[in-house]
Amino acid sequence: MKFTIDEIKAEHQKVKSGADFPNYIKAIKDLGVANYVTYVSDGNAEYFDAENQSVSTGAKYETMDIAEDLNLDEFKSRLKLHQQGGTDYPTFCKDCAETGIKGWKMDLTHLTCTYFDNSGNDVLMEQVPS
Repeated sequence: MKFTIDEIKAEHQKVKSGADFPNYIKAIKDLGVANYVTYVSDGNAEYFDAENQSVSTGAKYETMDIAEDLNLDEFKSRLKLHQQGGTDYPTFCKDCAETGIKGWKMDLTHLTCTYFDNSGNDVLMEQVPS
């Protein structure tokens, strides 16, 4: 394993809003992260290297309930606001929970972010700006 959770956390501390996200992705990709999955309910993220070895952050905050019903239009609106720097990370996670987003998968090779619902269905895929 080329990277540690502490190295990833240090890079994540630099992210103040969605506008900082592309720099974060570049930094952790440079550390050797190939992909990761973040779970909105408690903030746990699992980071994988190219050999599929992984490290997890563990819960980052008190558990939130994820809405059963997906409201994709509202999520897209809140996501856009976050990407423009209008909300911080905790607010974005709360917005995800309220709109039925269970988490997201980041593919650092293809620079895609795929959001998924409570059933594990992929509901939105975006290219990450580089």
